[in-house]
Amino acid sequence: MHFQGIYADEIVGKAYDRRLLWRFAGYLRPYLWLVGVVLCILPLTTAAKLAQPWLIKQAIDNHIVTGDLAGLPAIAAYFLLLILGESLLSFLEVWLLQYMGQRVMQDIRLELFSHVQRLSASFFDRTPSGSLVTRLTSDVEVLGEMFAAGIITVVGDFLLLAGIVGVMLWMNLQLSLVTFTVLPLLFWITFTFRRRMRGAFRQVRARLANLNTFISESISGVAVVQLFNRQRQEMEEFTRLNGSYRDANMPVITWDAALYAAVETLSSVAVGLLIWYGSGEILAGSLTFGALVAFIQYIEKFFAPIRDLSAKYSVMQGAMAALERLFNLLDCNEVLAEGGGERQIPPGPPLSRGEELPFIRFHDVWFAYNNDDYVLKGFGLEIRRGETIALVGESGGGKTTVTRLLSRLYDVSRGGIELDGSDLKTMPLQGLRRRIGIVLQDPYLFTGTVEENICLGDESVRPRVRGAAALVGAERFIEKLPAGYGEEVRERGSNFSVGERQLISFARAVAFDPEILVLDEATASVDSESERLIQEGLKGLMAGRTTLVVAHRLSTIRDADRIVVIHRGEKVEEGSHDELMAWGGVYYRLHQLQFREAGSGPGQSGR
Repeated sequence: MHFQGIYADEIVGKAYDRRLLWRFAGYLRPYLWLVGVVLCILPLTTAAKLAQPWLIKQAIDNHIVTGDLAGLPAIAAYFLLLILGESLLSFLEVWLLQYMGQRVMQDIRLELFSHVQRLSASFFDRTPSGSLVTRLTSDVEVLGEMFAAGIITVVGDFLLLAGIVGVMLWMNLQLSLVTFTVLPLLFWITFTFRRRMRGAFRQVRARLANLNTFISESISGVAVVQLFNRQRQEMEEFTRLNGSYRDANMPVITWDAALYAAVETLSSVAVGLLIWYGSGEILAGSLTFGALVAFIQYIEKFFAPIRDLSAKYSVMQGAMAALERLFNLLDCNEVLAEGGGERQIPPGPPLSRGEELPFIRFHDVWFAYNNDDYVLKGFGLEIRRGETIALVGESGGGKTTVTRLLSRLYDVSRGGIELDGSDLKTMPLQGLRRRIGIVLQDPYLFTGTVEENICLGDESVRPRVRGAAALVGAERFIEKLPAGYGEEVRERGSNFSVGERQLISFARAVAFDPEILVLDEATASVDSESERLIQEGLKGLMAGRTTLVVAHRLSTIRDADRIVVIHRGEKVEEGSHDELMAWGGVYYRLHQLQFREAGSGPGQSGR
């Protein structure tokens, strides 16, 4: 039902690890001192690990084999100190990395959330919310796993590997070369698995986003699902998506297990070669028993970080896939300009003596949500300051689009809009939207208190909350609540009726004291008594304000200064209620259909 391709999250194309990591390194710059501390710890940890097999060699060759046990307690004490030192340094290293990882994840989430808030409405029209939630939560968490796995400690692993190779070559060149014969095969396997795992992780991240989107949508619409008995179909779809996510994880598990098994096998082969060749060297007298034991210890320490590297590869490939998706979102440039652009509207016609400049002017506005499928076609309208203009017409005709363009949720495709003599595109968005108060048909309430929902946390607006609620008639039910204005609002205002939520949204618009008021089917969800109270409050609210009303219920806009009829994206009629009724055009027919007065004449209806 939900996912027939339209909601499928994209699988980002190939990106280079070096480029991704270099960009990610920019987030580490504020914490370079922590990186420096960790990098200073790594050589000390490496030294502690390298010294342990060497001490064992000394204990075997100089004391155990010779029977001189006098020096063994001192060597044992040094060995214990090395183990304790390694443990302490490892703890400090992991703690610092985890701390740095949490700070970096916090910074990335802040940047992502700030960027998402600036994206245009068109981006959200086609992007499922579950996909965005996945990127802001799960994908960022994968970066935390990368720090937990020790991305920076990879440097320490390479130090350890280089140190072991150096020590082994110094101790016995021939034995070292025999042992290292397995390395070319190891490098080939690692490189091959790396390419396979990246593609698998892309699938995992994309399918997780699909699953999250489905769950979010299903829970939000659970009432509809239950009322229409869609539980079985929803369960089938969830089973499909859940299975798809499981299947996407299987290649990751397979490649990860195979890589670990391959490293384990090569480690055992290296030890076998070491014992086979080393035994002959001992018998020939060119290698001591302690040196062979030390070599075995070094080989185990050599393959330990490589075994860890297989697990780190798994985490790193997941992190690379997550970084691709995060940077893809950050690179999305669908952000409306903040003003300062060039004026694109030609000057209006010359004003006659005493005529006032239009407060709002729509000039030859064309707009399409998708390509050339225009919702508005050459729309033009001039509104004087303080006027009340009603927009009517069939559903989908473009009425709401006019209000969205005025608020610059979208930019016009052609033409332009002027406010108080300034092209909207030249005005800062915050300044523009501060002048406009909007009440939508489907009111949205946030978790918090009733007071917080009216003032939206703006301290300058808080003193006007009660007056605004009184003006629109919301105080009559708010004051009956157990906590009054401090009553907690549940998610999406589920503990309030639709009418109550609408009254709160009315109070919100009033509290911000806008110059322009936009009412988009604002009374469609309230009962008749609430509507009567709102209409009384609106008389005071609309006084001195420019008001744009979108309405299907024509009874609510009879007192508008002008009524504009929009039909298939074009303005077809404009005038007062009485004028439009007298003309007997589109508005007249809409009125007759709504009030079922098809038999009355043009001059009789609505008088």
